[in-house]
Formats: sequence, structure tokens, C-alpha cells
Amino acid sequence: MVAALELYLDTVATRRIRVLWDALEAEGVQSLRSLLEQRHRPHVSLAVASRLDPEQVAAALAGTTVAAPLRLSFQHAGQFVGRVLWLGPAPTTALLAHHRLVHDRLAAAGVELVEHYRPDRWVPHCTLSMRVPNTLMAIAVRRCLEVLPLEATVVGAALTDHARGISHPLL
Repeated sequence: MVAALELYLDTVATRRIRVLWDALEAEGVQSLRSLLEQRHRPHVSLAVASRLDPEQVAAALAGTTVAAPLRLSFQHAGQFVGRVLWLGPAPTTALLAHHRLVHDRLAAAGVELVEHYRPDRWVPHCTLSMRVPNTLMAIAVRRCLEVLPLEATVVGAALTDHARGISHPLL
């Protein structure tokens, strides 16, 4: 199971990504919309772990505005090993500094995080599909390019573990 600290996007950006999810589904690509009983919402994850304790995370981040009103400019589509498809925001100084602050606070509290989400390794992204079939990758990327660039503002945050039904809002 995977738990994450997710940053949520404004209404317009969320709607555009949901439309993209639908377009991918229409092409035969399973998007995050259809995973885990449609619990996902468009987001950028700041931290991921096999398990996160909501109380420990809240205590570690006390006094930190996790849902800082960051401006994100999604400029590219990308792919991780395993055919994970995503949209990537430009890695601004403000976004990277916010990520480092959150990560440092969690690490100082002894929260164990996945290596790929550590500062200087993290690739900011909004996951669209967890496994695009090879034969559909070109079509899926083309659909992504149709919505770019995409401007967004972070408007909320939560600690989530969708498989266990956890969604703990963070400010």
C-alpha cells in the first residue's frame, strides 16, 4: 500500500485534468479516475511512504502551511519506468523550496519516505495513468499535449492512503 501527502489544484485545473482522464479512458488507457473506486483527485504528491500516520505527520508539519498557494505551470508530459504517465509542472524555486521544507520537517520527525521523493531526486508530477499499454503510449501522450500548458494554483492538501480509505486534510 502507498500513502502520500498530496497537493490539490484549483477548480479549473482539476476540471481540465479530469477531462484528460476521461479522454485517456476513451482511448483505452486506464486513468487515475477509475482506480480505487474513483477516490483519486488530480494532485501533486510531495511525499510518499508505505504508510503514514496522520497524527505523526500533522505534528511534524505543525506551523507549516502545507497547502501553500503555489502557482504551478504544467509544461510537459512524462513517463516513469513501468509506463506511468504524468504531467509535469515547471520546477520553480518556490515549489522546490516548499517540497524541501515539508520533507525536512517530516524527516526530522522520523517519518520514513520513499527515496524517489527526497529533495534533489523528486520529480514534481501529476500522475494520469499507472500503466499505459505500450501500443497506446503515443495516443496517450498526444492527449496530454492537447491540454498543455496548464496553469494551476495549489488550494488544498491532504495525507491520503486510498487503499485504506484515509484522507486527512492538511492546511
